[in-house]
Amino acid sequence: MTRTGIETALCDLLFNPDLSLQEAADRHFAPEYRQRTDGEWADRAEFLDHIAHLRALVADGRVEVHDELYDGGKYADRHTVHITKKDGSAVSMEVYVFADLTADGRFSRIEETTLLIEGSAGDRDLGSAR
Repeated sequence: MTRTGIETALCDLLFNPDLSLQEAADRHFAPEYRQRTDGEWADRAEFLDHIAHLRALVADGRVEVHDELYDGGKYADRHTVHITKKDGSAVSMEVYVFADLTADGRFSRIEETTLLIEGSAGDRDLGSAR
């Protein structure tokens, strides 16, 4: 089993223009995927709408993983996403994640809390914007 992780998943979703959104999502997220960001639930279709919105805004970026833990089908991490938007502005968000993995190693559920480190007040909801 090859397990996914946040760094690989986010890099494929946001920073790899050679992968279609669907291909990146299928690689890292199960069909039944659900996500709760800062208390707001999204199903897989809503999550993909969110990522499509981000792809339209993001020019480049990187993911810095600070802590990461796998325990069977459970996953947890703390990471910072550093983004350069197409307008040239920078955004950094620290994210705390608890997740479930499927038997084939993809995410089936993520619950996360985000903290804006750098960016404008309008960037505060970037973790769930659609």
